[in-house]
This record gives sequence, C-alpha cells and structure tokens, in this order.
Amino acid sequence: MDSLSGEELECCICLNIYRDPVMLKCGHNFCRECINSVLDTQERSGGYSCPQCREKFPERPALHRNITLRNILEDLQSTQPGQEISGKVCTYCIHFPVPAVKSCLLCEAYLCDNHLGAHNKSPEHVLCDLTTSLENRKCSIHKKALKYYCSEDSVCVCVYCRRREHKGHKMKLLKVASEIKKIGLRKVLQTLTIKREETETRVQSLQEHRRKVQGKAAGETEKVTALFRDVRRQLEDLQKRVLSEISSQAEQISSSLSDLIRQLEIKKDELSKKMGHIEELCNKSDPLTVLQESDTGDLCDPEDGDNERERHDRLLHEGEDLDVAGMSHMFNTLSDIIKGTNVCFYVQKAADITLDVNTAHNSLQISDDKKTASWSNISQNRPDTPERFQSHPHVLSSQSFSSGRHYWDVDVGGSNSWRLGMCYPSMERKGRQSMIGCNKESWGIFRNENGYSVMHDCKRILLPDNISSDRVSICLDYEAGQISFYSLCDILRNLHTFNATFTEPLHVVLGVWNGSVKLCGGKQ
Repeated sequence: MDSLSGEELECCICLNIYRDPVMLKCGHNFCRECINSVLDTQERSGGYSCPQCREKFPERPALHRNITLRNILEDLQSTQPGQEISGKVCTYCIHFPVPAVKSCLLCEAYLCDNHLGAHNKSPEHVLCDLTTSLENRKCSIHKKALKYYCSEDSVCVCVYCRRREHKGHKMKLLKVASEIKKIGLRKVLQTLTIKREETETRVQSLQEHRRKVQGKAAGETEKVTALFRDVRRQLEDLQKRVLSEISSQAEQISSSLSDLIRQLEIKKDELSKKMGHIEELCNKSDPLTVLQESDTGDLCDPEDGDNERERHDRLLHEGEDLDVAGMSHMFNTLSDIIKGTNVCFYVQKAADITLDVNTAHNSLQISDDKKTASWSNISQNRPDTPERFQSHPHVLSSQSFSSGRHYWDVDVGGSNSWRLGMCYPSMERKGRQSMIGCNKESWGIFRNENGYSVMHDCKRILLPDNISSDRVSICLDYEAGQISFYSLCDILRNLHTFNATFTEPLHVVLGVWNGSVKLCGGKQ
C-alpha cells in the first residue's frame, strides 16, 4: 500500500478517487459509473474500447469489481475516521490519498491539514478555498496567479499586469480589496434588508386589508342573501294571500252566478211550458175551450215577470266582476317590503341637510332654502367669527354625522371650478390648510382647469377626465371609516374611496370659485 500514489487511486475519467472500482479485461480500473457512461457513448458509435489503452472489444465488455482496490480504499478511509475522500487530494501525500482542504495559487497545489500548516507563509503563496480548477484563478494573459485588484478598471490582475497593462493604477491586494468590497456589500445588504422588511410590512398590511375586504364582502353577502331570502318569503306570503283572495272572490261570485243560472233555467223551463200550452190553445178550433183555458191567469203575468227580471239583472250586475279595488289594499304590504329593502341599501329618504351661513365665506351667496352656494364678486359683509371661512370660498353643512351610513347628491353642473367633500369641525378656517383636502381634517374631490382630482392631507390623486355627469354623490360609512365619491350617470360609478378612522363628527363641506353648486338632498 505504501507504493501506491494518489494518482494510482484516481479514475482517469473523472480524475477523482475511485468510487466502486471495476476492471476491464485489459486490466485498467475505472469508477463503475464513469466507465458505464463511456461505454454508453461508444455503443452509439458502434464500437467499444478502453479509455486508457484504447484496446478494442468486439462486444460491450463485462465489468468486474476490483475487490483488492476497493479494500485498499476502504482501509485508507478507515485510517481517517469521520472524513471522506473528496474530489481533490493533497498533492504532497504521495503514499496514500488524503483529502485536500486548501489550494495554493502560487504552487498550484492542493494541501491537506498537515501540509497546510507547514506551507510557506509568504505573501506570494496565496491560499484559497478548495476549488475544482486553478486555471480560473490565474491571469489569462500571463498565466500567473491573480493577486491584486485594480480599482480603476475593477478587475483582478497578476503581478505582471500590475507592472505593465495597469501600471500607475490604484492597486490593492485581493484580500484588502475583498474586505473593502464586503464593507460596501454589507451596507447594501443592510439597505436591502430594511427595504425587504418594509416590503414585507406592506405585504402584510395589504394581506390584512384583503382579509378585511373579504370578511366584509362575506358579511355583506350574508346580509344580502338573508335580505332577499326574507323578501322572497314575504313576497311568497303576499302572493298566497292575494291568490287566496282572488280564489275566494271567484268562488263566491261563481256560487252566486250558479244560483242565478239555476233560477233562470227554472224560469226558462216554466216559460217553455207556458209557451207550449199557449201554442196548443192557438191551434184549437173550439172557441169555448180557448176562452175557458186562457182565463186561468197562469199563462202570462207581465208585472211579476218584469220584477223578477229586474231582480235577476241586479244580482247579475253586482256579481259580474272581481273586487280589484278592494284587493289593491293588500299590495300596500308590497310597498312595505320594498321600503324595507331600500333601508338596507341606504336609499330611504332622510331629512335634507342645509348649509350653515355662519360658516360661509363672504364671497359665497347662500340661497334662501340654504341648498345652493354661489360665487359672488360682491362681499356679503357677514361678521368675522371663528367658525367662518376666511381664506377660501367654503361653507359647511349645519348637520354633522358621527355614526351610520349616509349619502348626499350635489349638483355641480353650474360651475367648472369647485370642491366638495367632508371634514371635521376642527378644520382650519384661515390659510392654505383651510382648503378642502389640504389638511388631515378633510377629504375632498375637486375640479379645475387641470381636470378632476381627489385629495386628503395634501396628497392628490388624479381622476380620469371622462366624468360627464353633473352630479356627484358623497357617501359616508362612519363605522367602516369610508368616504366615497360617485359619479351619477346612467349607472353609479365609484370615483374614489378614502379609508380612515374617524375621531370627530363629520360635516359636508362645499367650495365654489365660479357659478354655483347645489345640495340635492340627503339619504341614509
């Protein structure tokens, strides 16, 4: 075993220590996996040969396990417990293979732990982690080890490159340059870590918002399903009552008509009998018989017949149709059902809101019904009070809302420069921050020469320019913390929804710089 070198224990195909060594007829050894791969390739070319001595074989050669070589490898591994022979072995362990742990770029050698300790410590001997190839650690021009880093060209160079191609450039040893680079990379890593944490926080917030939306959607779905289930039940009950009333009236009328028909049939039979008797009298030739039988008084009774006919006609007329007018009262229940449905969807009419003149800017005229705010070049000369807007032509509603769901329609067709929305009563009345949307106390939508936008806390969001409606709806859901703006065209179109946690009552606020805007009523 002492006569064996590291090369004698390496497979000539993979250049690593044998794994499951097998032998061909020519006596050469290979890893079983390596030689099978070679033979598979040769099979496609139509001939077989030994990869080492090129001896040809007429058929695919049988592989015989080299038990002796296998035992030698197992003995070597057993002498170093806990270690496996890696793909590279120490260059200086010539008697038996020992796994290498480092490589020297200058010596182009692999070193085990023992030889690493005794290796030259001079700077020229650059030690690096074990690598499968030392060629990529050399200069491609001078075939010398890469030892320096050129900061100007951002490239690793050898000693000859430093003296020639990169002469006069700023140079650093690879280890120094690497440490400097690591410092920069750690800063980048720290920045990226912060950004990743921020991104993760945003993802979590969005996921939480999605869960809330999904939960709210599930709750609303359940409410709507229950609502329509109840509506269907009420409609079915109403349908049963109406159909029962129709059936009852029809049955009653039918019974009355059947009695009338039966009486008329009897009358008809009696008249037929009298007519037959009279015809017989008319056909008799004996005058005495005709006179005697016709004077009995039961052949014709015009007066009684007329009274009876009038009675029958009256009964027939009174029972000839259903009492639809009477049944219409039952449909009042249908109105109640529809009204209850409207309440659930926030369309039940509520008391209209009005504008508070005490808050109106002196450039605004307020109509007598306190619904319309109009721009005026003439000052209204109202007294300066703390609640009055001083810097911008705004006005608040007299009513405030601290719970529930409400919405108001605003006619903006009379102006092309307006703002409207909702705000806290604590909103500033002077200065830049007293404009709708330019503070944390108000949420607004506005139109000017630049188009349509929504704004809160001075954060502006542009809206599409294709808003053709002259009406805008302000919708408030206080408990849900939502203020929404809708365009009222043929369909209700959501323009934007603000989400917040409200801490004060909210007022409707209007602003107009030309023309007029008008409140069109409120609903809740």
